[in-house]
Amino acid sequence: MSKFDNYTKSYEGMHRNSVAASGEDPAYFHDYKINCLRREGLLRGALLDYGCGIGNLTERFEGLLGELQEVHGYDPSTESLAVAHERAPSAKLHSEVSTLPRSHFSTVILSGVLHHIPPCKRDDVLEIVRSTLRPGGRVVVFEHNPLNPLTRHAVATCPFDDDAILLWPWEARRLLRRAGFEAVRLDYIVFFPKALAFCRNLEPHLRRIVLGAQQMLIAVKEPSAGRAS
Repeated sequence: MSKFDNYTKSYEGMHRNSVAASGEDPAYFHDYKINCLRREGLLRGALLDYGCGIGNLTERFEGLLGELQEVHGYDPSTESLAVAHERAPSAKLHSEVSTLPRSHFSTVILSGVLHHIPPCKRDDVLEIVRSTLRPGGRVVVFEHNPLNPLTRHAVATCPFDDDAILLWPWEARRLLRRAGFEAVRLDYIVFFPKALAFCRNLEPHLRRIVLGAQQMLIAVKEPSAGRAS
Protein backbone atom coordinates (compact mmCIF):
# COMPACT_ATOMS: atom_id res chain seq x y z
CA MET A 1 0.00 0.00 0.00
CA SER A 2 1.28 3.47 -0.87
CA LYS A 3 1.73 5.98 1.95
CA PHE A 4 -0.59 8.37 0.13
CA ASP A 5 -3.50 5.93 0.29
CA ASN A 6 -3.83 7.20 3.87
CA TYR A 7 -4.05 10.85 2.81
CA THR A 8 -6.54 10.68 -0.06
CA LYS A 9 -9.40 12.28 1.88
CA SER A 10 -7.30 14.70 3.90
CA TYR A 11 -4.73 15.76 1.30
CA GLU A 12 -6.49 18.91 0.13
CA GLY A 13 -7.04 20.23 3.65
CA MET A 14 -3.45 19.54 4.67
CA HIS A 15 -2.15 21.21 1.54
CA ARG A 16 -4.36 24.23 2.16
CA ASN A 17 -3.01 24.59 5.69
CA SER A 18 0.60 24.25 4.56
CA VAL A 19 0.33 27.12 2.05
CA ALA A 20 -1.88 29.38 4.18
CA ALA A 21 0.94 31.91 4.73
CA SER A 22 0.85 32.70 1.00
CA GLY A 23 -2.77 33.86 1.27
CA GLU A 24 -3.65 31.56 -1.60
CA ASP A 25 -5.63 28.36 -2.03
CA PRO A 26 -3.77 25.31 -3.45
CA ALA A 27 -5.58 25.87 -6.77
CA TYR A 28 -3.46 28.99 -7.30
CA PHE A 29 -0.28 26.91 -7.33
CA HIS A 30 -1.74 24.28 -9.67
CA ASP A 31 -2.81 26.96 -12.13
CA TYR A 32 0.56 28.67 -11.76
CA LYS A 33 2.30 25.51 -12.99
CA ILE A 34 -0.06 25.24 -15.95
CA ASN A 35 0.81 28.82 -16.88
CA CYS A 36 4.52 28.03 -16.64
CA LEU A 37 4.08 25.06 -18.97
CA ARG A 38 2.05 27.10 -21.44
CA ARG A 39 4.66 29.85 -21.47
CA GLU A 40 7.28 27.25 -22.36
CA GLY A 41 5.15 25.75 -25.15
CA LEU A 42 4.97 22.35 -23.45
CA LEU A 43 1.21 21.76 -23.57
CA ARG A 44 1.21 19.72 -26.75
CA GLY A 45 1.42 16.12 -27.90
CA ALA A 46 1.08 13.31 -25.36
CA LEU A 47 1.71 14.26 -21.72
CA LEU A 48 2.37 12.13 -18.63
CA ASP A 49 1.68 13.43 -15.12
CA TYR A 50 4.13 11.20 -13.20
CA GLY A 51 3.14 10.98 -9.54
CA CYS A 52 -0.25 12.50 -10.28
CA GLY A 53 -1.77 11.79 -6.86
CA ILE A 54 -5.44 12.77 -6.64
CA GLY A 55 -5.26 14.50 -10.02
CA ASN A 56 -4.87 18.19 -9.21
CA LEU A 57 -2.82 18.75 -12.34
CA THR A 58 -4.21 15.81 -14.31
CA GLU A 59 -7.67 17.37 -14.18
CA ARG A 60 -6.29 20.59 -15.62
CA PHE A 61 -4.39 18.75 -18.34
CA GLU A 62 -7.56 16.89 -19.32
CA GLY A 63 -9.26 20.25 -19.76
CA LEU A 64 -6.58 21.06 -22.35
CA LEU A 65 -7.27 18.08 -24.61
CA GLY A 66 -7.21 19.59 -28.04
CA GLU A 67 -3.97 21.36 -27.27
CA LEU A 68 -2.77 18.05 -25.82
CA GLN A 69 -3.35 14.88 -27.81
CA GLU A 70 -3.33 12.53 -24.81
CA VAL A 71 -3.15 12.82 -21.03
CA HIS A 72 -1.79 10.00 -18.89
CA GLY A 73 -1.22 9.86 -15.15
CA TYR A 74 0.83 7.50 -13.03
CA ASP A 75 0.75 7.00 -9.26
CA PRO A 76 1.41 3.99 -7.03
CA SER A 77 -1.46 5.00 -4.72
CA THR A 78 -4.57 3.25 -5.99
CA GLU A 79 -6.76 5.26 -3.59
CA SER A 80 -5.40 8.48 -5.05
CA LEU A 81 -5.91 7.20 -8.60
CA ALA A 82 -9.56 6.48 -7.84
CA VAL A 83 -10.05 10.16 -7.02
CA ALA A 84 -7.98 11.22 -10.03
CA HIS A 85 -10.21 9.10 -12.26
CA GLU A 86 -13.31 10.89 -10.98
CA ARG A 87 -11.71 14.25 -11.65
CA ALA A 88 -10.14 13.36 -15.03
CA PRO A 89 -12.16 10.50 -16.51
CA SER A 90 -10.64 10.88 -19.98
CA ALA A 91 -7.07 10.55 -18.75
CA LYS A 92 -5.35 7.18 -19.01
CA LEU A 93 -4.24 6.32 -15.49
CA HIS A 94 -1.58 3.81 -14.48
CA SER A 95 -0.75 2.28 -11.11
CA GLU A 96 2.22 0.30 -12.45
CA VAL A 97 5.18 1.72 -14.35
CA SER A 98 5.21 -1.42 -16.49
CA THR A 99 2.03 -0.23 -18.26
CA LEU A 100 3.49 3.16 -19.25
CA PRO A 101 4.21 3.36 -23.00
CA ARG A 102 7.86 3.75 -23.93
CA SER A 103 9.33 6.47 -26.18
CA HIS A 104 5.87 7.99 -26.39
CA PHE A 105 5.43 11.25 -24.49
CA SER A 106 6.28 14.77 -25.61
CA THR A 107 6.29 15.98 -22.00
CA VAL A 108 6.52 14.29 -18.62
CA ILE A 109 5.73 16.31 -15.48
CA LEU A 110 6.99 15.46 -11.99
CA SER A 111 5.35 17.92 -9.63
CA GLY A 112 6.44 17.60 -6.01
CA VAL A 113 7.44 13.99 -6.55
CA LEU A 114 11.19 13.60 -6.14
CA HIS A 115 11.37 14.84 -2.55
CA HIS A 116 9.21 11.84 -1.58
CA ILE A 117 11.58 9.40 -3.32
CA PRO A 118 14.55 8.14 -1.26
CA PRO A 119 17.73 9.62 -2.76
CA CYS A 120 19.06 6.15 -3.58
CA LYS A 121 16.04 5.51 -5.83
CA ARG A 122 15.81 8.83 -7.66
CA ASP A 123 18.12 7.75 -10.48
CA ASP A 124 15.86 4.74 -11.13
CA VAL A 125 12.75 6.94 -11.26
CA LEU A 126 14.34 9.32 -13.75
CA GLU A 127 15.53 6.43 -15.88
CA ILE A 128 11.92 5.21 -16.09
CA VAL A 129 10.77 8.73 -16.94
CA ARG A 130 13.42 9.04 -19.63
CA SER A 131 12.32 5.73 -21.17
CA THR A 132 8.75 7.01 -21.59
CA LEU A 133 9.80 10.15 -23.47
CA ARG A 134 10.16 10.26 -27.21
CA PRO A 135 13.51 11.59 -28.51
CA GLY A 136 13.44 15.35 -28.13
CA GLY A 137 10.76 15.14 -25.44
CA ARG A 138 10.91 17.27 -22.29
CA VAL A 139 10.83 16.40 -18.62
CA VAL A 140 9.65 19.14 -16.26
CA VAL A 141 10.41 18.87 -12.54
CA PHE A 142 8.67 21.13 -10.04
CA GLU A 143 10.21 20.94 -6.58
CA HIS A 144 10.23 22.91 -3.34
CA ASN A 145 13.19 25.25 -3.02
CA PRO A 146 14.99 24.68 0.30
CA LEU A 147 16.79 28.02 -0.16
CA ASN A 148 13.46 29.69 0.71
CA PRO A 149 12.86 29.69 4.50
CA LEU A 150 9.06 29.92 4.18
CA THR A 151 9.08 26.87 1.93
CA ARG A 152 11.14 24.94 4.46
CA HIS A 153 8.64 25.87 7.17
CA ALA A 154 5.67 24.81 5.04
CA VAL A 155 7.25 21.42 4.37
CA ALA A 156 8.23 20.91 8.02
CA THR A 157 4.65 21.48 9.20
CA CYS A 158 2.85 19.42 6.52
CA PRO A 159 1.94 15.89 7.70
CA PHE A 160 2.27 14.21 4.29
CA ASP A 161 5.74 15.72 3.87
CA ASP A 162 7.07 13.92 6.94
CA ASP A 163 9.31 11.81 4.68
CA ALA A 164 10.41 14.72 2.48
CA ILE A 165 14.09 15.09 1.65
CA LEU A 166 14.29 18.34 -0.27
CA LEU A 167 16.56 18.70 -3.27
CA TRP A 168 18.98 21.58 -3.43
CA PRO A 169 18.69 23.21 -6.85
CA TRP A 170 22.19 22.20 -7.92
CA GLU A 171 21.45 18.65 -6.76
CA ALA A 172 18.28 18.48 -8.84
CA ARG A 173 20.15 19.74 -11.90
CA ARG A 174 22.95 17.23 -11.40
CA LEU A 175 20.40 14.43 -10.96
CA LEU A 176 18.81 15.15 -14.34
CA ARG A 177 22.16 15.31 -16.08
CA ARG A 178 23.22 12.02 -14.51
CA ALA A 179 20.02 10.43 -15.82
CA GLY A 180 21.09 11.31 -19.36
CA PHE A 181 18.99 14.43 -19.91
CA GLU A 182 20.48 17.33 -21.84
CA ALA A 183 20.02 21.11 -21.97
CA VAL A 184 18.99 21.15 -18.29
CA ARG A 185 17.54 24.53 -17.33
CA LEU A 186 16.79 25.68 -13.79
CA ASP A 187 14.30 28.47 -13.06
CA TYR A 188 13.03 29.76 -9.72
CA ILE A 189 9.30 30.43 -9.55
CA VAL A 190 6.57 31.59 -7.09
CA PHE A 191 7.84 34.76 -5.42
CA PHE A 192 5.02 36.95 -4.17
CA PRO A 193 2.22 36.19 -1.68
CA LYS A 194 -1.32 37.31 -2.34
CA ALA A 195 -0.71 40.59 -0.49
CA LEU A 196 1.84 41.48 -3.17
CA ALA A 197 -0.12 40.07 -6.11
CA PHE A 198 0.33 43.36 -7.99
CA CYS A 199 4.02 42.40 -8.39
CA ARG A 200 3.38 38.99 -9.94
CA ASN A 201 3.72 40.15 -13.53
CA LEU A 202 7.41 40.48 -12.74
CA GLU A 203 7.86 36.83 -11.81
CA PRO A 204 8.86 35.49 -15.26
CA HIS A 205 11.75 37.97 -15.18
CA LEU A 206 12.96 36.80 -11.76
CA ARG A 207 13.75 33.23 -12.71
CA ARG A 208 17.43 33.57 -11.75
CA ILE A 209 16.63 34.88 -8.25
CA VAL A 210 17.34 31.98 -5.91
CA LEU A 211 14.67 32.81 -3.31
CA GLY A 212 11.67 31.65 -5.34
CA ALA A 213 9.52 29.29 -3.28
CA GLN A 214 9.69 26.63 -5.98
CA GLN A 215 12.17 25.47 -8.57
CA MET A 216 11.28 24.39 -12.09
CA LEU A 217 13.73 22.33 -14.12
CA ILE A 218 13.26 21.56 -17.81
CA ALA A 219 15.46 19.06 -19.62
CA VAL A 220 15.52 17.28 -22.97
CA LYS A 221 15.78 13.63 -23.93
CA GLU A 222 18.13 13.41 -26.86
CA PRO A 223 19.32 10.18 -28.49
CA SER A 224 22.75 9.46 -27.02
CA ALA A 225 25.25 6.85 -28.05
CA GLY A 226 25.38 3.93 -25.71
CA ARG A 227 22.11 4.66 -23.88
CA ALA A 228 18.91 2.70 -24.30
CA SER A 229 15.59 4.39 -24.85
